[in-house]
Amino acid sequence: MAAIGKIRSWGPVLATVIGLALFAFIAEEMFRSCEATSNERRQQVGEVLGKKISVQEFQGLVDEYQEVLKMTQGRDNFSDEELNQVKDQVWQTFVQNTIIETEASKLGLTVTDEELQNILKAGTNPMLSQTPFVNQETGRFDVTQLTKFLADYKKMQQQGGDAQVAEQYTRIYNYWKFIEKNIRQGLLANKYQSLLAQCLLSNPVSAKMAFDDQNQESDIVLAAIPYTTIKDTEVQVSDADLRAKYNEQKEQYRQWVESRDIKYVDFQVVASAADRAALQKTMQEARQQLESGVVPAEVVRKAQSQTPYTGLYVTRGALSSDIVAKVDSMQVGQVSAVFETTRDNTLNVVKLMGRQQMPDSVEYRQIQVGGVDLDDAHKRADSIYTALKGGADFEAIAKVYGQTGEKMWMTSAMYERSQTIDADTREYITALTTLADGGLQNIAFTQGNIIVQVTGRRHVVSKYDVAVVKHTIDFSKDTYSQAYNKFSQYVSENKTLEQLEQNAQKFGFRVQERTDLYSSEHNVAGLRSTRDAMKWIFDAKAGDVSPLYECGNNDHLLVIALTAVHPEGFRGQKDVEEMLRQEVIRDKKFEAAAAKLAGVADMAAAKAKGAVVDSVHQVTFSAPVFVQAVGASEPALSGVVAGLKAGQKSQQPIRGNAAAYLVQVVSKKDREGAKFDEKAQTEALQQRAYQAASRFMNELYQQAGVVDNRYLFF
Repeated sequence: MAAIGKIRSWGPVLATVIGLALFAFIAEEMFRSCEATSNERRQQVGEVLGKKISVQEFQGLVDEYQEVLKMTQGRDNFSDEELNQVKDQVWQTFVQNTIIETEASKLGLTVTDEELQNILKAGTNPMLSQTPFVNQETGRFDVTQLTKFLADYKKMQQQGGDAQVAEQYTRIYNYWKFIEKNIRQGLLANKYQSLLAQCLLSNPVSAKMAFDDQNQESDIVLAAIPYTTIKDTEVQVSDADLRAKYNEQKEQYRQWVESRDIKYVDFQVVASAADRAALQKTMQEARQQLESGVVPAEVVRKAQSQTPYTGLYVTRGALSSDIVAKVDSMQVGQVSAVFETTRDNTLNVVKLMGRQQMPDSVEYRQIQVGGVDLDDAHKRADSIYTALKGGADFEAIAKVYGQTGEKMWMTSAMYERSQTIDADTREYITALTTLADGGLQNIAFTQGNIIVQVTGRRHVVSKYDVAVVKHTIDFSKDTYSQAYNKFSQYVSENKTLEQLEQNAQKFGFRVQERTDLYSSEHNVAGLRSTRDAMKWIFDAKAGDVSPLYECGNNDHLLVIALTAVHPEGFRGQKDVEEMLRQEVIRDKKFEAAAAKLAGVADMAAAKAKGAVVDSVHQVTFSAPVFVQAVGASEPALSGVVAGLKAGQKSQQPIRGNAAAYLVQVVSKKDREGAKFDEKAQTEALQQRAYQAASRFMNELYQQAGVVDNRYLFF
């Protein structure tokens, strides 16, 4: 009993301990849940209508689109600017498709497999012409080619085969799936837009009214008192006036996405005089070597030129504009003096090795010849070449060796921008571009032979064999170190915006301003590699000063001060006060001008009160009136004139963009030769309805709760 009593005496303590343990367990689970949610949020690129997309999913879409562009454009890589455009396009497509799919789902709109098959059978969709399944004879999409490819791809997936061929098939298959997906999405969007457009109806009455609006012309005389005749100093603007105007126009100042204002100092590091002198020496040495006959490829390589030498003839499009301008005035064999191009900040030396008229596009066919060893391949190739020279059928021989011998096209764009070209490839391209139409050549390579025959040549243009030594005028490590130390001192000694502004001139810097920076932008101050700076801007508070950022092409130093945050919603009155002031001033000037015109009987009386009198001819309701006397377009006058009969005058002054007006209609008549066609006019109105419906996306976007966090990742 004593033991039980002792246990009971510990009851409150035990209950507390058990309660704390339970609380700790629940709190731990809650913390884990919150941490998981936070981690998930940190990996989200964005959100549309509650549908989230992770950084991995978004990157997958970007990679998919890049592969499509590489196939369609024959590209291997893209510049930073081009990649930004790719990411923007992918994001816009994701947003639009998510919105359309959501809205279509509410209405029960879908795209069936049967509808897709009908589009493939018709073969008229523009996207289909961009696929490899186009009949070369008709120039149209051929669904049988697609069907055969899909069957071959499925068979290859099941049975395996050559890895290189399988990779090529996979690329084409992925490209096709992208096209198919986009056709489905496009068809669904068209269905939704068409349904929306059908809600906007036309009828004979509205068609006749629209016809009259376009073709009933009025000749008018008007009296105008321009606002410029009233000085701004004569107009008193009170706080109450500004507040009233703000409330009246508040909806115009709605901001759908947060923006931020910054001030910043951007300092670009440039080459010193010593740096330029060192580079000039290198360029002069390269020039002397080119003049003395040193192999151009060796000179270009040793000078570390940005433009490689391939030994091929290339079109003007493969050369930068400064090089084109130089070679156009040079003789073959001539070496230019060292010259500077400020546009790309380079020093340059050029040697024109040759200039020829050559085809930009070549049609050809080929037979690849192998053997048990290299000698065997050469012997077989010689035999085939002899047979072809004797008139043998090219395709028949190609089929004997398991090849089709079909004709293909090669354009200059396929090779002339390559950074490196090996000897075999150079010989191959040279043969194709120099052979005459019908010409045949047996080309021996390090691993076998290829027999080529040119079957067509198009677009003969000037091509150049040119060796270019192009080198950026770079700064040295010492130059950059000195600039960094100076900028670092400036940032460390000035911790506030006020201090940055006060001492910028002392250090030789300039404070610049940027208003309304959005997170959807790809850089700060037009500089590359500023993602960390963007993150800081959209995480900082007004008044904060950033750390020092190294950005650009590793040649810019940047410090930023956040001056204001404009959240989603209505801009504050202070933010738009200057616009409000101009609106109020114009209102008051109209009131003053209208007071002068009030009660005047005719244009002569208006002129006596200081009005400018002018005539305007062929005024229609469908177009704004341009008043030559004040140099302004005035839509309000068109509406008033349409409501007046010939001989009538407006009873009240009309508020225009640039003046207060009175108008009098002199005459009205239908445009000569105009004839009402009810069917054509109704169709025109229906087309306008389609155009109006095409703007639905903006309205849906504003209601979609779009969250764009791309700046955190890209």
